[in-house]
Amino acid sequence: MTKIEKNHNGKGRNKTYDIGNRKNVPLGKVVKEIKNGNHPGAHLYKHNGINFPRDNPDHSKKDNVNRGI
Repeated sequence: MTKIEKNHNGKGRNKTYDIGNRKNVPLGKVVKEIKNGNHPGAHLYKHNGINFPRDNPDHSKKDNVNRGI
């Protein structure tokens, strides 16, 4: 399963994510891919009306979209 990692860019939210070898994938594209089932290990979290990717829980800090926070 390909990991989704945020790039820590943008004010208050991330504009792009890295997914495996794909770099700087825009938030909107990541959200569409998760909705289409392309990332079964991830789900969406809605905050202030905006969807953000999150890894499904597995008790591993290193396997989390927000790792490094």
